[in-house]
Amino acid sequence: MQTNPILVIGATGKTGSRVAARLEAAGVPVRRGTRRANRPFDWDAPDTWAAAFEGVRAAYVTYFPDLAFPGAVDKLDSLCETAKAAGVGHLVLLSGRGEHHARLGEAVVRDSGVDFTIVRAAWFAQNFSEGYLRDPILSGVLPMPGGDISEPIIDVDDIADVVVEALTGEGHRGELYEVTGPRLMTFAQMAADLAAATGRPIRHIPISFEDFHANIARAGGDFVADVFTAIARETLDGRNAHLGDGVQRALGRAPRDFSDFASTAARAGKWPAAA
Repeated sequence: MQTNPILVIGATGKTGSRVAARLEAAGVPVRRGTRRANRPFDWDAPDTWAAAFEGVRAAYVTYFPDLAFPGAVDKLDSLCETAKAAGVGHLVLLSGRGEHHARLGEAVVRDSGVDFTIVRAAWFAQNFSEGYLRDPILSGVLPMPGGDISEPIIDVDDIADVVVEALTGEGHRGELYEVTGPRLMTFAQMAADLAAATGRPIRHIPISFEDFHANIARAGGDFVADVFTAIARETLDGRNAHLGDGVQRALGRAPRDFSDFASTAARAGKWPAAA
């Protein structure tokens, strides 16, 4: 068993929290890369990076809120230099499907001189249960732009399983895993699956990108809304309407279906029944 820890950057996020928990459950030493950790990691404070990487054998790298955020790719470049100088042997990067800036970030990691694995993910199913779309679901609506485009939405638990396997298993260095769910779904179909799982009426409401921006701004502010709306404009045009095989190649099993995600989240109380 390796005694040097694995650094999980963004260990309080949707994927990072799951990756850290899985590694710890397997007895793997973990260093949680957060601002409040004993060795803090802060993307906005590069002076924290070297100490966070000290003695680390591998790292899971996520950038919040997204690699499309202004300055994210430049910071990732500097981070890779810090990791290489610290002797880190393997970087696993979470990337986004169909995103120009995410591809730039992937290139930075590929060219860093550190062994790497790239996990390029579709839209997260957990956005409906843990993210900015949870409140609308509780109100019985799924307001999304993009019309009738299809998306192979991915369960975040599958992403975490792939990342943990890449960090701890053999044969994953240099690989690109494009991870998606097992079927293409419209947002109307997602709403129907959520309604079936929750026992409450939920309908898809096609909205404009301007309204999408306004909805996110109310929850997270204009800056975050600008980034997520730009991503939505870029990716919700049909370019991602095809399946990837990353889960199958990394884990040797099929990805979880969205209906399984919805029923599991409902049983866990992610959408409590109205009083």
